[in-house]
Amino acid sequence: MAGLYQLPWYVRIVRPPLRAFFRGVFHILSHVKVSGLENVPKKGAYIVAINHVSLFEAPFVTAFWPAAFEVAGAADVWDRPGQGLLARLYGGIRIHRGQYDRQMIDITLSVLRSGRPLLLAPEGGRSHQTGMRRAKPGVAYLMDKAGVPVVPVGVVGSTDDFFERALRAERPVIEMRIGQPMVLPPVTGRGKDRRQARQRNADLVMARIAALLPPEYRGVYADFVDDSPQAV
Repeated sequence: MAGLYQLPWYVRIVRPPLRAFFRGVFHILSHVKVSGLENVPKKGAYIVAINHVSLFEAPFVTAFWPAAFEVAGAADVWDRPGQGLLARLYGGIRIHRGQYDRQMIDITLSVLRSGRPLLLAPEGGRSHQTGMRRAKPGVAYLMDKAGVPVVPVGVVGSTDDFFERALRAERPVIEMRIGQPMVLPPVTGRGKDRRQARQRNADLVMARIAALLPPEYRGVYADFVDDSPQAV
């Protein structure tokens, strides 16, 4: 079982000014909109699940979330100039995509069992287009093992051309829409049945994110959302 998660001393020092810096940058470059802050749990562990179009969602949500959380991101980010430095300074958690990563699983479970929130993108990587791709089952695995809720978050306006538009002084709108926390059905069965149950749960999370987004952002989850007036 994973032990309690401990932040390096330098991360505890650097995080507050780093988050403040990014809030300032986003306010200068764009029109920032945030809704649903009342849905953020006041305490305890939970997973923040976001759609992932570009490299802008993670720093944006991290900067404007009411409290600092841990961030899980693709390991190749650490190899990029600038991005890698910021990931190290913030204390991000590396995910090696496309392979079983026992160390990453232990670390993320340690984060949640230590009572800390965790941000991740269930799609497993950037889509480079507004439409969402199908989720990987990892978010459901972590929720099942740690027994924590997930807070769905839809980000609008974080397209690949966001920075170019900002540099042209267009001040594009970037928006975070925070949904209500959700608890997934228990995962039962073995082998294939268990894997399918986790995929269904991951799809439920993505459907909840899709409901927070405009139709052009929903991608493969468009049919999961009911926009009719009588929908609850």
